[in-house]
Amino acid sequence: MKTITQILTETVSDAFEKCGYERSLGTVFVSDRMDLCQFQCNGSFAAAKQFRKAPFIIAEEVKNVLAENPVFLSVEVAKPGFINMTVTDEYLVELLGKVADDEHLGIPQTGNDETIVIDYGGPNVAKPLHIGHLRSAIIGESLKRLARECGYKVVSDVHLGDWGLQIGLVIAELEERNPSWECFKEDFTEGTVPELTADMLNEIYPFASQKSKTDEAFKIKAHQFTADLQNGRPGYIAVWKEILRVSVNDLKGNYEKLGVDFDLWYGESDADRYIDELVQILTDKKLLHESEGAMVVDVELESDKAPMPPVIIKKSDNSSIYATTDLATIIQRNRDFSPSKIWYVVDKRQDLHFTQVFRCAKKAELVPAETELELLGFGTMNGSDGKPYKTRDGGVMKLSDLIETVTNAAAEKLRSSEFVSEEDHTEIAKRVGIAAVKFGDLINHRSKDYIFDIDKFLSFEGKTGTYLLYTITRINSIIKKTNAENTDMKVSRLYTDAERELILAILLTGDVFRHAIDEKAPNYVCDNAYRLAAIFSKFYHDNHILGETDESKKKDWISLIAFTRKLILKHLDILAIEPVENM
Repeated sequence: MKTITQILTETVSDAFEKCGYERSLGTVFVSDRMDLCQFQCNGSFAAAKQFRKAPFIIAEEVKNVLAENPVFLSVEVAKPGFINMTVTDEYLVELLGKVADDEHLGIPQTGNDETIVIDYGGPNVAKPLHIGHLRSAIIGESLKRLARECGYKVVSDVHLGDWGLQIGLVIAELEERNPSWECFKEDFTEGTVPELTADMLNEIYPFASQKSKTDEAFKIKAHQFTADLQNGRPGYIAVWKEILRVSVNDLKGNYEKLGVDFDLWYGESDADRYIDELVQILTDKKLLHESEGAMVVDVELESDKAPMPPVIIKKSDNSSIYATTDLATIIQRNRDFSPSKIWYVVDKRQDLHFTQVFRCAKKAELVPAETELELLGFGTMNGSDGKPYKTRDGGVMKLSDLIETVTNAAAEKLRSSEFVSEEDHTEIAKRVGIAAVKFGDLINHRSKDYIFDIDKFLSFEGKTGTYLLYTITRINSIIKKTNAENTDMKVSRLYTDAERELILAILLTGDVFRHAIDEKAPNYVCDNAYRLAAIFSKFYHDNHILGETDESKKKDWISLIAFTRKLILKHLDILAIEPVENM
């Protein structure tokens, strides 16, 4: 359905047209001075330049047309030519009823069933998730849910790092520790390999990585193992499959704790079968050439203000690198899903890499010209010192340890609550802790760095996930006490300014979602959820809902807060934040 600003824009555009001016002048904005008016149009200023008339005169002409429309309580012109509008309470109630009846709760369906592939997560197998994986996971998950709510078909892909040097390091170290394993023999063709565990891999990878920095022979060996793996050596493929099995199970468990899931668990290896085709395309188009032993594609443009290195497709040892598999993956995604957009939720410091990849993909026509390839880069999560967050001993914290830390902090915060039973305490603490972390991250624009402050995030006041969960529990309590679980969420009339403000916030939610999806930025969803919660709290404070003796008024109030709860829960679901019944 159309948003209130779209509806009013059409109405004001009609008025401009009726007065002999262009329709495009009738754009309506939300007023930033609600004490003066609810909506505003500034089109008379542009019209004044075009038609050489005073803006005040033009605004007066348009005002006289609008004043005849019964949806407006008042239409006034403020010098030098602002058109200020306030709609009637009856019109607000009418629109609220339409939003309540709408299956999408007024969220504009701008996607038109177009397909988006979202690449986020990006963990490496054989390594535990750490806090560096947090932002990609929760930003990507919320963007996936936001796009689906706005009418897009979305395919989410974790895009595992499962085909690069880290695998070669692990296999090489396993071979050094277990040289008698059948899979490491030259004549191995098929068979099983000894079972691995996540703990084993979590110990082996950092050990092998560090070893490669001091042991040149081992480093060379790991590179050779990587190349042999990518060239299909049976024994290494068998070990790799076991590493993948263990890692994926471990990763799924950790992502599940965060409320994050993926449609596809593809990795770089899944793109391997498209690499020969990629090389052939680049060769046929005469884009591929040799440079210092490697095969590369030039992607520099005349307009570049800084040097743009070529994309390396094959290294001198004929092995592939990230750019190779990323380009091959674009071929795969275009063939499998024909997406209109492919979004990459990745650290913004990877901007150069993706600029190279996207330019190469377009130059080689791996996707149609109209397909959008976009890096949705994010900033870093920093500690109080303003540097990337570290553990007390200076290491990188595992994601599982972070979840445990915030759960324990939330448990301590809830310990004195009389509303949280002993048997529910752990589960509620986990939800509150994760909500605090997610909202504390997502309230910032994804491109910005931010300070991780768990005490601030767990506060019951201010823009926090904790405050939102608490607001939901307050509404739950009112609805339970009034036995109004099945209320129709319809309002017959308004009684107070607080109700009017709350309904306006509800009706403007559609514009917020449109802005959020256009900018691919979940922070607007966070801000709006907080705005709804804060206005509800004001309404709750100003009116004694449970003690109200006028049954019609009480019913309207309960219907309004029930719909407010439903809408805030929709926001939380998009942010992948689970609510709690009590706190």
